[in-house]
Amino acid sequence: MNLKYRSWLTILLVSFTAMASRASSHREAPLIADDPLADNVDLYAFRSPDNPGTVTIIATYVPLQLPHGGPNYYSFGENIRYEIHIDNDASKPGDELTYRFTFKIVNEDPTTFFNIRLGKRNQKTLYTMERSTDGGNSWIPLIINGVAAPYNIGERSIESAVGLNTTYDRLMKRSTYRSVLGESVYCGPMDDPFFVDLGGIFDLGDAPRQMGTAIDGLACMNVSTIALKIPISYLSKTGKFPRGVDAMFDSDYVIGVWASASRQQIRTLTPGSESYDGDWVQVSRIGMPLTNEAVIPVGKKDFWNALSPYDEIADTTLDQYFYNPELALYMDDDLFGGAVPAFSTLRIQRNSLQSFDFGNGRDGLYGLKGNAALAGTALDDAVFGTLLLPGPGKPRSVDLWPAFHTGVPNVPPYQLATGKDGNPLAPGKPFVNNFLPNGGDMLRLNIAVPATKRTDPDFSSLGLIQAAVLGLTDPRYNTSAEPQFIPNMDGFPNGRRLEDDVTRIELQAVAGAVLAAIGLWYDDYTVGDASPVTQDLLDVITYSTGVEQNDAPFEKRFPYLAAPWSGDGECSGLVVGQVPTAIARVSNLGLVAPTSIGSIEMNAYPNPFMNEAIIRMNLENASGVEVEIYNAQGQLVNRMQGSQPAGISELKWNATNATPGWYFARVKTSSAETTLKILKQE
Repeated sequence: MNLKYRSWLTILLVSFTAMASRASSHREAPLIADDPLADNVDLYAFRSPDNPGTVTIIATYVPLQLPHGGPNYYSFGENIRYEIHIDNDASKPGDELTYRFTFKIVNEDPTTFFNIRLGKRNQKTLYTMERSTDGGNSWIPLIINGVAAPYNIGERSIESAVGLNTTYDRLMKRSTYRSVLGESVYCGPMDDPFFVDLGGIFDLGDAPRQMGTAIDGLACMNVSTIALKIPISYLSKTGKFPRGVDAMFDSDYVIGVWASASRQQIRTLTPGSESYDGDWVQVSRIGMPLTNEAVIPVGKKDFWNALSPYDEIADTTLDQYFYNPELALYMDDDLFGGAVPAFSTLRIQRNSLQSFDFGNGRDGLYGLKGNAALAGTALDDAVFGTLLLPGPGKPRSVDLWPAFHTGVPNVPPYQLATGKDGNPLAPGKPFVNNFLPNGGDMLRLNIAVPATKRTDPDFSSLGLIQAAVLGLTDPRYNTSAEPQFIPNMDGFPNGRRLEDDVTRIELQAVAGAVLAAIGLWYDDYTVGDASPVTQDLLDVITYSTGVEQNDAPFEKRFPYLAAPWSGDGECSGLVVGQVPTAIARVSNLGLVAPTSIGSIEMNAYPNPFMNEAIIRMNLENASGVEVEIYNAQGQLVNRMQGSQPAGISELKWNATNATPGWYFARVKTSSAETTLKILKQE
């Protein structure tokens, strides 16, 4: 290669790499799609359910991995710095604690094209784990030459004598380390814990799908995972362990978490190899889920990824997309609500308390600016300045913007309506404090909030939404405004548990659910009504995308995720004429192979009813039928199953022991689904 050509190529590569440095998060940013090894997929942070003295943080990378994607399969990349950042003090710039992982790949048997053969591993992934407590100025190595778990290639590669001659469960245990400072660590492939109907959501908001059934677009796929279980004393601002109810509302126990990946600026390609040089540049980041995916418009995604959360203090260019989110346009009949029928039950408050309009471009609560009623509240300029009421025409500056950028303080009006006597600005029932005004997009978690037991009948994938519902409607919690733990206060957006249905929660939040929780009720509530639980409120809190749980159950032990799908197993591709077992495992998510195209009509009588509701179906084809009954809190209270003939048939629900109120009957067949509201009277 002549010098002139080599010089031109080097300039081109530098230019391309500098441009690619502005990419990130999931696969939704245009530039990071070209660099999947450095692509952040998801981030989770939660109080460890089996060890209350620790917090678990999980960062996943390399999206959409097919379990049979050999012969190289997937892993972490060399020449990449994978980092997990933790901030616990808003008065100091930057991270208080950072974990860095760097990986190298070793071929133990270069003479074969197989990934595993005769006890040797090719693409064997080793890593170094380091920790910094001074903003990245110095690093302490905690693990050197740790071994990441191999890909779950198949039974012969893992279990047979010509493979590794062990079990994958043992390999996962061997790949779980304890660092010299006490953190538990796992690196390796796992089942992707995120669940969402990608096809429906990106088809102009068709979730739940108006035709057919919802499909978990991430079912049967793996991700490369870094999981940390960290002692709480390392994370709290003072190093103390939280005790008692008051600690749940103490800012000393609030942390902000974000993850990133960085590459060196210059990549040089030569025949059969590549090398890197220059300064390290962040190419990927993630904090709150779905920020770049569903809030930032496509023309700004790469710009968003170029910023750190701390950069967002000074650069407020993107705040406008939280003040007036695009999704809210499709939840407003005066705008484009009619264009997205799947969101028909999601409607924001345009006339809350017959006074406040939160539609895009409206003023929300800004009309109260300077009013004496704001004195002492978080909206008072003397308390947080203009942080939450920055100006007119920014209606969601009081709910969506702080959820993503500061967290929520335990200061009125950010308390439950319980105890407010109809005044949303009055003190109410303390609900959550994860306020950390330290910059921009982070996953904020109050580590003092106890973990809700996964076996608790109140445990819900709706996180804080469900905690608010219980605090407003359940007599165990709504008879007093005193602070107490309410189940699911440890759920998203106070951190993020693996089970949390974040797509559904964020859509409900855009639809004004948080505003309603603090007493800014929906438009069909009139001041003086006996109950704020109106039809509009019920519509929002019972909304579902159609996919409500992961495609595999989570484990009870660290790292808590489900094991990765196997390359020779039930997710290795469709077998002609057969339905894979994996599809059957997740049939409750709508992942079914329809045997015929049919339709279903349903009604119930009497409606309202007293003690028995009769659900009448008219099926085009004979089919297995499942009927699920949900209460107004979105909790499953009854399930009926059976085979029904074509034509008209009936199922009876004995509701003698059910409390009066609204219920939702969801009827599903192999090819159709419909839902009906029914009312039980006293």
